[in-house]
Formats: sequence, structure tokens, C-alpha cells
Amino acid sequence: MTKLHFSITINAPKAKVWSTMLDDATYRVWAEAFTAGSHYVGDWNQGSKILFLGPDQNTGKMGGMVSRIKENRLHEYISIEHLGMVYDGKEDTTSEAVKAWVGVYENYTFKEKNGATEVFVDIDVTEDFKEMFEDMWPKALQKLKELTEK
Repeated sequence: MTKLHFSITINAPKAKVWSTMLDDATYRVWAEAFTAGSHYVGDWNQGSKILFLGPDQNTGKMGGMVSRIKENRLHEYISIEHLGMVYDGKEDTTSEAVKAWVGVYENYTFKEKNGATEVFVDIDVTEDFKEMFEDMWPKALQKLKELTEK
């Protein structure tokens, strides 16, 4: 497992950055950096199950991740624990394919200084996804910045 770190400074208070990042309508916009049609089903409350979904680029069928909000400190920090995958609309949390990375985390930290907010993203990835996320996360954060600073 490899840890990746990304950050961006956004010229807005952290409450605005937080809501732009996590509200359904704006999440769908910045998360398109991962795949068109990206969205979530569930909520961001601590302990809640949340599905991160989008159409598979090869099959067009719904796929994504089964996750749980491990920790949520309003406007400060959110930790997402990944528990499995969604294939063709069906959740898989037990197969050998998902056991290799079940329990990895994706964490967002928000730090405000002088009216601007630095967003830190720390994620665990398997080596085969490292290059993809190194390409996608900077694009996603740039889109988040553009949306928030409008």
C-alpha cells in the first residue's frame, strides 16, 4: 500500500470549502475528474455507510466503492474507510479481489489561515492505482478551487 498526499489552497473560509466539497450538487462537478457521472449515495455523518458511484468506463454499468465515514469533525477533518467495491450495482465486501485493500483510508483535512483554506487529501492506494490518482486528484482539487472561489 502506498500513501499519496495532495493539497491546494482555496481563497475561501473552510466552512464554504467543506460544503462545496461535500454537498451533492457540487461534489458531482469536481468529482468528474475521476469519472463523468461520479456521485455518492448516503451521507457524511460519522459511522454512516456511503457509496461512491459512477458508470464503469468500459461497461457503462454502475460501479464504485463501499465505504464508511470513520470520523467527521465539522469543517476540520473527514476520514473515509473503504470497505469494498460495487460491481454492476452489487456490493462486494468479501471477495479476495477486495480483501487486498479493504480498510484503506481517504482523509480530508481543512486548515484556515487569513481567510483562505488549505485542503489536504491523504489516501492509501495500491500500486496499480497510484499513477491514476496522481493524475486525477490534482485536477479534482483544481476544479474544487474553481467552484468554491466563484
